Amino acid sequence: MKPPYNVTTQILRLVSEVSHKIGEVNASFLTKQSPELRKSNRIKTIQASLAVEGNTLSIDQITAIIENKRVLGPAKDIKEVSNAIEVYEHLNKFNPFLEKSFLSAHKLLMHGLIKNPGQYRTSGVGIVKGSQVAHIAPPASNVLFLMNDLFNYIRNSDELILIKSCVFHYEMEFIHPFSDGNGRMGRLWQTLLLMTQYPLFEFLPFETLISKNQKKYYQALSISDKKGESTSFVEFMLKVLSDSLDELLKERSGPISSPERIRIFLATGVKEFTRKNYMNYFKTISPATASRDLLSAVKEKLVEKFGDKNNTTYKAK
Repeated sequence: MKPPYNVTTQILRLVSEVSHKIGEVNASFLTKQSPELRKSNRIKTIQASLAVEGNTLSIDQITAIIENKRVLGPAKDIKEVSNAIEVYEHLNKFNPFLEKSFLSAHKLLMHGLIKNPGQYRTSGVGIVKGSQVAHIAPPASNVLFLMNDLFNYIRNSDELILIKSCVFHYEMEFIHPFSDGNGRMGRLWQTLLLMTQYPLFEFLPFETLISKNQKKYYQALSISDKKGESTSFVEFMLKVLSDSLDELLKERSGPISSPERIRIFLATGVKEFTRKNYMNYFKTISPATASRDLLSAVKEKLVEKFGDKNNTTYKAK
């Protein structure tokens, strides 16, 4: 059964906006980030997603944990970070359309933190904000059915993945299937769903904007709860994705340099190629620019040159 939501004019506008920005990111080759930048964005993702749940560790402390350095801090916070690092470093092993994979991810994420990680809750739960009960989750006896239904929706619905990922995020938060770790699982699984069509989301830390706008995040969840549909939350999350893409686009302050083009092209794993292959990848450069790039790469001993004129080929070292 399709979860309740409406595709509003605002949602359509935001989907168009996000799609356009994804095109800009791809055209600027911003998805081919350096290993250092990917590591930095991964750390931002982990820090922000856990900060929403009250984790106190800083980006510097998380970096130290990744580098196997000693960190002073609450044991629980350190364990949360260690678990999250393991999960995010192996994102591609999870299938976002399989419930079994969902449970496996929760088991890794919450190992050593709760009694039965990777298992749905067996008792009722309410979410308290301050002194107020913000949400009463469905009875535990309904969780299995509701989650099965939700996974059927993401597998079988022909809805756009941009919308479907937001709907899943909200519905999972509403069902609250686990005794703990629901928020971080909702954000993780939205990332995985987006990655199925847009690989750039693997290293786009949109959780940072959620962390900075926690009040609005919880307001959007609350409004959707009261309305009995996820429309408001979908609008909120699409705006977060749009703003996150804006942040990524700001990283490109000018045209791509020759060394950047070479690095990006070789990062594709190409072994042997011609100038024509190179130009087919960078469709906006001239033959003269391509020749200068490749000559520079030969001088830098990044590639070897074989043959001459029209028979010239290059081999990555």
